Amino acid sequence: MKTISGNIVDVISKSIYKGIIQIQNEKIINIIPGDNVDDQYIIPGFVDSHIHIESSMMLPSEFARYSVIHGTVACVCDPHEMANVCGIAGVDFMIENGKHSPMKFFFGAPSCVPSTKFETSGAVLDENAVEELMERDDIYFLAEMMNFPGVIHHNKHVHAKIDAAKRNNKPIDGHAPEISGEDLKAYAAAGITTDHECMTIAEAEAKIALGMIVQIREGSAAKNFNDLLPLVGKHPDNIMFCSDDKHPDDLMKNGHINTLVRRAVAAGYDPMDVLRICSLTPIKHYKLEVGLLQTGDDADFVVVNNLADFDVKATYIRGEKVAENGETTFPRFIPTETINQFHAQKITIEQLRVNPTGSMLKVINVDDGQLFTHEFHSEPRIENGNVVSDIDNDILKIVVYNRYQPSEPAIGFIKGIGLNCGALASTVAHDSHNIVAVGTSDAEIVSSINQIIDSKGGILACKNDKTCLLPLPICGLISDLEGTEIAKRYEEVDAMAKELGSTLHAPFMTVAFMSLLVIPELKLGDRGLFDGRNFKFVDLME
Repeated sequence: MKTISGNIVDVISKSIYKGIIQIQNEKIINIIPGDNVDDQYIIPGFVDSHIHIESSMMLPSEFARYSVIHGTVACVCDPHEMANVCGIAGVDFMIENGKHSPMKFFFGAPSCVPSTKFETSGAVLDENAVEELMERDDIYFLAEMMNFPGVIHHNKHVHAKIDAAKRNNKPIDGHAPEISGEDLKAYAAAGITTDHECMTIAEAEAKIALGMIVQIREGSAAKNFNDLLPLVGKHPDNIMFCSDDKHPDDLMKNGHINTLVRRAVAAGYDPMDVLRICSLTPIKHYKLEVGLLQTGDDADFVVVNNLADFDVKATYIRGEKVAENGETTFPRFIPTETINQFHAQKITIEQLRVNPTGSMLKVINVDDGQLFTHEFHSEPRIENGNVVSDIDNDILKIVVYNRYQPSEPAIGFIKGIGLNCGALASTVAHDSHNIVAVGTSDAEIVSSINQIIDSKGGILACKNDKTCLLPLPICGLISDLEGTEIAKRYEEVDAMAKELGSTLHAPFMTVAFMSLLVIPELKLGDRGLFDGRNFKFVDLME
């Protein structure tokens, strides 16, 4: 039997008391109140209520080694990215790999593969595939329903997936940016229970009023925490914390859910409310097999110095100490097999030629730290009858190129990336994960795309003969390297992107979302420029 003592934070009774926890066979078998205890606090482990592990570019088993350091004991995971590349085989790959770590991963069934009918993915999960997944014991929820038009307008295929979740008594995650009024009422009435896309208090409160739980997101690209933080005081029982997407260097340097806990408490919010938000609420909502410091629970908890700094002294999962003083206590798992799907053929500079068909360009205008974009109109720069990047006005050519089957590249223009030379390219391109590239010249874009094709996946920055590459051999999304090496190589590629002129906080994360058609306003998919508000293709020029 193991014992540990301290100030025990009971988020169910909303009390803190001194006591000794007795642990046997992975469970808390008894909690004995007493005054003679260690000067430390024992709190429930943190739960990330919505994350795509793929965005860390780490395997789940590797992600676990660096998140437990920060007190995370469980993650509610949408394997949507892997599913878009390899279907159910991708989902199974993530679930199986996660079993090689003590971290508790709870995977959902991706609901939108592909996200829309307007793009090309590597797989399709129709209602029959979703039904098959929802019946499995290792699938805990229907992952974010991004096809909000299909929900609102009663698309039979979309509602068949929702019905499959209901039949299996599993919650349904949402994704409804800027939806309001009658449309929002219809979306919530369909049984959608969460949303992580809120940008304003008014939007969040409208969803809460309809019974939805709002997940306050603070990821590597989308950062909504500061804007939504007042919800902690106003609606503490109706919110959760999540990261959604977390880059490797961000995880290692800046922490995970623990950072949001610390920031919320520093802003003056009740530590008990904050701890319930990132433990009790997600555990109850998703019916997670995660302990809450109750007799009979799994011994999942975190030892911290106090309830202000939340410095993690140790993390326990099923009674085993999995991290101590910033170090992981379990070894990394090295997979013997990988998975991928990559059939793109190299492109030529002629394929990037854009003949002017109007007097004004429709340009994707990005905001740093946001997934939303704006439509911006600009006069085109034309050279030899070809519309090209306009470096002086920060309007660059952007390309999305199908990696699953022969196709011509889709071409658009983007403002806000900031490159003054070179190009960036990546196979992390939400949600279908085709190749996305942006650059200051057609020649640089062609070079970046063809180098990505040679590597069968990765993120890359290049200028002339200089290239910095992080290979991602697992579905073009994940590296099989050790976590610190992934972070190091990512930092090198990120640094080169900034040397090329980008002032974005996370250039590659931002570029990766420029092909995410389900988030307004203007995006570029592999089939063309797309209006995310009206769900239709639009002309590049007018």
